Amino acid sequence: MELPEECWESIFSFLEHHRYFEPLSLVCKRFLSISNHLRRTLTITDPTLESLPNLLLRFPNLTTIVFRDFHGNLDPVLSLISQSGLPLISLDVSSHKCFPLLGLKHLASKMRNLIELNCSNIGSFKDSDLIEIGNCFPSLQVVDISYPDHGSGFSPTGSLDSKSFSGLITDYGILGLASSLKCLRKIDLSGNTFITDQALAILSSNCLFLSEIGIRDCDFITQNGIALAIRKSGNLKSIFMNGIGIPSIDACFLDSFAYARCLSELDLSNSFISDELLCLVAEANLPLYKLVLSRCFCFTFDGICFLLSKYPSLTYLDLEGATFLNDESMIELAKFFGNLTFINLSSCSKLTNSTLFYLMGNCPLLTIINMERTNLGVEAFSAEIVVNPRVKALHLGWNNNMNDECLKMASYVCPNLEVLNVTYCSGITEEGLLQILKNCLQIRCLEISKCQGVNNLELHFELPKLEVLQAEGLAIDDETLASIGKRCGRLSRLNLEGCLNVTARGVEGLIVNCKALKEMNLRWCNNVSLDIVAWMVLSRPSLRKVTLPCGSVPTANRKDFFLRHGCWVCQG
Repeated sequence: MELPEECWESIFSFLEHHRYFEPLSLVCKRFLSISNHLRRTLTITDPTLESLPNLLLRFPNLTTIVFRDFHGNLDPVLSLISQSGLPLISLDVSSHKCFPLLGLKHLASKMRNLIELNCSNIGSFKDSDLIEIGNCFPSLQVVDISYPDHGSGFSPTGSLDSKSFSGLITDYGILGLASSLKCLRKIDLSGNTFITDQALAILSSNCLFLSEIGIRDCDFITQNGIALAIRKSGNLKSIFMNGIGIPSIDACFLDSFAYARCLSELDLSNSFISDELLCLVAEANLPLYKLVLSRCFCFTFDGICFLLSKYPSLTYLDLEGATFLNDESMIELAKFFGNLTFINLSSCSKLTNSTLFYLMGNCPLLTIINMERTNLGVEAFSAEIVVNPRVKALHLGWNNNMNDECLKMASYVCPNLEVLNVTYCSGITEEGLLQILKNCLQIRCLEISKCQGVNNLELHFELPKLEVLQAEGLAIDDETLASIGKRCGRLSRLNLEGCLNVTARGVEGLIVNCKALKEMNLRWCNNVSLDIVAWMVLSRPSLRKVTLPCGSVPTANRKDFFLRHGCWVCQG
């Protein structure tokens, strides 16, 4: 008896990402149809453009479209999308050289129900564009206009001329946007250096559902403006800012947390805070579950300890750069980490192996640990090692004292590890890496770039889950590369930049076996010729992006050839 289509759809829905639909779609026409209808997100790149009309027909239920590494004119592409009849709710046109005003107008004529729009790092972005966004998409709830690219508007002396000043985002543009978006919930204003406190007042008054504000690197927004926004935005759940406390913390800012009854995420990165501020946040009795104090100064162990004691419900904690922390103080703080799933202790230079393994053994819900640029590898291991199957990611890069023994111990403690980053850890060798790969078969992302002690990583066992391998600057050779191809069947992204011993023979051995490979970086692999890259693109249809060896300059005809085969080729 055949299962009904609804059952198959439920089964397919358990897959973590739509990339896993591809092998299923090859099984039969029915699975192809089901996977096509379940696809919700499409990323458009330069090579995608030629087949875009067919893709829009193939995936009729797309709700999210993202432009990445797209260098063409967005206007006609958005116009094409507007004719597709898709139930589109989210659009990302970030990092493009020009705001696609005409294209968005075409889109709005057919799809006015857009809920999310990402226009971050857009060039030539100005107030009139914000007003048009509000007019075109009045249902928007999430807007990102952070860090507009106005580099071309600056004179050689670094000042703005009168013409370019009119092409900036100011409070006037925010007023036009906020007046139209009555349902706005989240907005990121970071990097808009000419908006002022007035912009926050406008948003607080016009957008009553506002729950998240981003205001990093907004030079003319003051503590008074932030305090006003916190007081007036009764639904505010998340605010992220930086540079607070220069030259000092204002009383109005300190007092504002008493009114932040819904605040659950607080980011004060790169600020001069004080124990007084931490105590006021602690006493405000907020529903806080995320706290970011990355690269903050002027607070002490007493201040952070008191705050954490009041918020045992925290799930996310970032204390990067808190150099006063040591192993003993971390054991004291860990008493409040019962619900913690993420912790960042990078650049806490006094922390050693003791902290890493104590956290893994005593924080039962901890999933992600960042301890880059610390002092791992110095302290001896505790006699009691506790297995923690919940730990999925370890980011331990730039620890020069870390050795193979530390990696081996981590492989026993974290059997379900999925992400390991040991970039620039010169003390580890292939012995430690092979041990952790043998014991942690769930690893899907391995970053070992610039590990000078790794001379050979020849694999004699399967890595069934590995999808991303960052191996920049390693002394691996063709035999190692061929073994990676044979043992890593799901590899999709490979970075070999600066692997000088790799030749065309090794690349061929890899390409033949890695049927899912999408991206490959061969920069500075000067023993690999441009001809082999053409063979790669022909032999492996899954390839979408290849970075060429330095000095390899493809002709216009060859560039067209690569694009016709769906692959974007970048010069090294």
